[in-house]
Amino acid sequence: MRRTLFRARIWRPSLVLAGLLGRVVEEADKFRGTWPTPAGDETELFKTKAQAVKAVSRHAEGGLRFHDLRHSYASWLISSGVPVPDVQRVMGHERPTTTLAIYTHVQGGSQERVLGALAAFSLPDEG
Repeated sequence: MRRTLFRARIWRPSLVLAGLLGRVVEEADKFRGTWPTPAGDETELFKTKAQAVKAVSRHAEGGLRFHDLRHSYASWLISSGVPVPDVQRVMGHERPTTTLAIYTHVQGGSQERVLGALAAFSLPDEG
């Protein structure tokens, strides 16, 4: 399957159904599709849920990219303590620096860890 077909037929509709890219709500015998735009939310009524999901996935801007899962996976592995060279191999990178530069981000609480390490550091007593 081509990337564009996967994105249009599977990925974006899945985001809609998960509530991450607009929403579809049943109202009596119709379905209201709502999606974000730069000018504000747009909404439209549809006869079927499938039509509403298709319209929302086609019109909504932004949303989670499939590649974002790769970023999250690498970040999760590193924050869980998996050594960077192991993550590098799993991700298929030639160098560990690629893994660190592209797919990981500063973990929450890093400033506190650095300050704690500095506070715990003490010079040997002179004597």
